[in-house]
Amino acid sequence: MRLSTLLGRTLREAPVEAQQHIGYQLVLRAGLARALAPGSFALLPLGLAAAHRLEAMLRAEMARIGGQETRTPIVQPEALWEPFDRAADDGRQGLTALDRSKRPLVVAPGHEAALIDLARSAITSYRHLPALVYALQPVYRDEGRPRGGLLRLREFTLFTACSFDADRAGLDAVYARVGAAFERVFRRCGVRFFAVEAPGDEVGAGEARRYMALSSSGDATLALCRACGYAADIETATAARPTPPAVTNAPPLEEVATPDTATIAGLAAFLGISEAATAKAVFFATPERGLLFVVIRGDLEVNEARLRAVAGVSDLRPATPEQIAAAGATPGYASPVGLQGVFVIADRSVVAAGPLVAGANRAGYHLRNVVYGRDWHATLVADIAVVRAGDPCPRCGAPLALERGVELGHLRKYGARHAETLGVTCLDEQGAARPVAVGAYGIGVERLLQTVIEQHHDERGIVWPAAVAPADVHIIALGKGEAPRVEAARLYDELAAAGLSPLLDDRDESAGVKFNDADLIGLPLRLVVGEKLLATGEVELKPRRGAPARLARAGAAEAICAALEALRSGEEGGMAQYPVSE
Repeated sequence: MRLSTLLGRTLREAPVEAQQHIGYQLVLRAGLARALAPGSFALLPLGLAAAHRLEAMLRAEMARIGGQETRTPIVQPEALWEPFDRAADDGRQGLTALDRSKRPLVVAPGHEAALIDLARSAITSYRHLPALVYALQPVYRDEGRPRGGLLRLREFTLFTACSFDADRAGLDAVYARVGAAFERVFRRCGVRFFAVEAPGDEVGAGEARRYMALSSSGDATLALCRACGYAADIETATAARPTPPAVTNAPPLEEVATPDTATIAGLAAFLGISEAATAKAVFFATPERGLLFVVIRGDLEVNEARLRAVAGVSDLRPATPEQIAAAGATPGYASPVGLQGVFVIADRSVVAAGPLVAGANRAGYHLRNVVYGRDWHATLVADIAVVRAGDPCPRCGAPLALERGVELGHLRKYGARHAETLGVTCLDEQGAARPVAVGAYGIGVERLLQTVIEQHHDERGIVWPAAVAPADVHIIALGKGEAPRVEAARLYDELAAAGLSPLLDDRDESAGVKFNDADLIGLPLRLVVGEKLLATGEVELKPRRGAPARLARAGAAEAICAALEALRSGEEGGMAQYPVSE
């Protein structure tokens, strides 16, 4: 590539819309991408070259573990996504249309439905298992709030793999192999990451993992322990709770008048107590269990993702006053005390709290000294509270920190229940139809690309890791004469012939402009060809972070190849997973 003819120019200042996101700023300033509309970006030649290198890494790692690449239609029958509509956002974010025969279509929001549909027809016997297939191509999601540059797009390049195995043991094995492949990709492109616990899927996923990177632009919240390394998505994070005390000689229940105190804040203020001294009743309507009565300490909030998982329900909706009253409780003054035939889930915070103030199931009244185990029991006890900054780590007890993060990739085990929902079965050795164990795995290419930039930059611009840089060497010709231009072009051809990807700045610009653009674009190596250097038979080679050194022109190509290989080896040998003790 030559800067004199390259589509896309560098910018001295970032546009206003990118001011809050350093990765987004550098994507625009370095000429990697341009927005055509909110959430719709065109990758320019430099950005596309970097994306292609990420894609090549993914393909190489899939080949290493036996993955087979497919290509699926971008416009698909809408019926293909119906089983996913209640299970994932993908199905609800599709852009729909009708063809000339009025058949409903969807612009694919992912590859998973097509890959699973292929498996239904291709996998009919246990002899066809195991199988690992993937697609790496664009998808479209009708995002309501695209933001953060390349972090949340409407159209983007998605890598999706699906595995199909005869049993859970096979699924466990391929899950581990794909996870290791993902981690090798992240390490090769220099991304520091956390592997965190993640919520399962509503239609039967068991174990799930999300790979996250810290990012002030991220749309996820992580609970992290710097002492022991515990890391979890806020939806699945838990905190240590005290061991339930042995309640002996607790004061008896006492009903007290509490007019106009239908909220926890109002109750605490009226009685002059802390919100932590109360038990809060929260009601949900569910399709599987009907009414759920959730009891949690008054100063905490319910983590709905964890509640769905522990209750085994697919959806939670706030219960209506009529539904609450039908269970025998009083909205605003509800209590589990004395209720019968209601599915009650208690957070461990109320189990461990000792005497609390709870509703009396009578408008305008509450009960003092309500003790779990003496005055009421739950159908199920579980950790269902939202974790807060400073809560004790469930592993070591140190304070947890909450950080913003961005998802780089995910692994999900669907298992037999999901396979039954999607109709993926095969005949076993006895000729009986059995569900296939299914796994799904994904990485967003543009999101990973911007995360690399966000983690690798300085005050001058991007500092590309060698493995993912859009080009290897930035060649700068300095001087007004023709000799530097001719020699720079000759070096450009030599490096290309040696298998490298050079970028030649052959523009008629000042040295300052060329050096500033070289730092902004941030390729691993900068090669300067100038009149004074040529007079001594030399060129100047400088790593993006490092001191310049003079090389003999005669062996420059070989020396540059060796320098680049040393950079790549050093980067791949480094540890990219976050050292959480930092």
